[in-house]
Amino acid sequence: MDLIVRGGTRLQGTVEVNSSKNAILPILAASLLTGERVLINKVPDIKDVNIISQLINDLGVTLRHHNQSLVIEGESSKTTPANDLVRQIRASFLVMGPLLARKGLVRVSLPGGCAIGNRPIDLHLKGLKALGADITMNCGDVIARAKRLNANHIYLDFPSVGATENIIMAAAMARGITFIENAALEPEIVDLANFINQMGGKISGAGTNIIKVQGVPELHGCEYTPISDRIEAGTYMVAAAATGGEVLVNNVNPEHLKAISAKLEETGACVREEDRAVRVKHSDKTKPVYLKTLPYPGFPTDMQAQFMAYLSMACGSSIITESVFENRFMHVQELIRLGANIKIEGRTAIVKGVRHLTGATVKATDLRAGAALIIAGLMAEGDTTITDSEHIDRGYQDIIKKLNSIGAHIERN
Repeated sequence: MDLIVRGGTRLQGTVEVNSSKNAILPILAASLLTGERVLINKVPDIKDVNIISQLINDLGVTLRHHNQSLVIEGESSKTTPANDLVRQIRASFLVMGPLLARKGLVRVSLPGGCAIGNRPIDLHLKGLKALGADITMNCGDVIARAKRLNANHIYLDFPSVGATENIIMAAAMARGITFIENAALEPEIVDLANFINQMGGKISGAGTNIIKVQGVPELHGCEYTPISDRIEAGTYMVAAAATGGEVLVNNVNPEHLKAISAKLEETGACVREEDRAVRVKHSDKTKPVYLKTLPYPGFPTDMQAQFMAYLSMACGSSIITESVFENRFMHVQELIRLGANIKIEGRTAIVKGVRHLTGATVKATDLRAGAALIIAGLMAEGDTTITDSEHIDRGYQDIIKKLNSIGAHIERN
């Protein structure tokens, strides 16, 4: 499906942010740690959530949608998730930890997802092995077995978000106290720990680089509301600045947006924190900046493409270094089609600001690249057609409706 974006519009108004995609996916996986009823509120209707929901349902668990909530109930009867679902989304690998903890056996195909670089699962497997799992590979599947998981002291070579999440879930029911050192610091890690604690878990230190997980024999059902989506919020913040508009982004935790807010202010935009909201206003010329993606609390890699689109019309040259993923410049060629002046040198992009972007037909190569092309299309003169726009639906609910409500003109074709 194509999107047609009319350029030259200023965004003005208020936009509401949904719950975090990157928080809900591991929370859904963690629901497998109990057979009791789990109620998750404010669940966004996005493709990635729907795929994980299908995957959990295929394992024998009942899922029911009720308004914006999701009711999860019942024990998983299978230990091998459906290959066709696993290959659609990388987060499917997160069922390995909870299934291993509950069932003592799990077989998962190597995961899929957006093609943004090599994202190895070795840290996941290292952590599960340290907890006592026997892991083998067979025909592209990872098979993990353990009669009983036992606590350990685990050091991660890199603060991987997915590995931290998988280890937390597996350790939640292991015998003894597990320490995860050099753990990821992301707010989504804190949210997962809070969810498991709501189920009766004993996890402390989430949000720091050492997480303590005291295993418990069983976990129970609960009701939980995940945090808001900082990447969705950041996307609207950048869109507001890029179009010279003024937008109030509602239902956010400003603390989670510090790196994005600071970088926007460097470009000359005004960012004001309000109660559970941030207001972004920008009417002057955009200043060039140096930007390097880093694990949280650094600048998020998931905002790199959107910021590059914004900087493509800055007054001068910006430098963007992608330190998290090695193949996350696939959107560059598409921005160049619109008239951007960008050169790639290894993991660094040199973005020389131009006076005008011009509408053209471009391709969304992944979720965040698609969001970046929407922003670029709003900045451009004329109409921009974005093909393969289904990538965008993986992580943004009603993004077209929301942007149109604050002044954009975007149609699905």
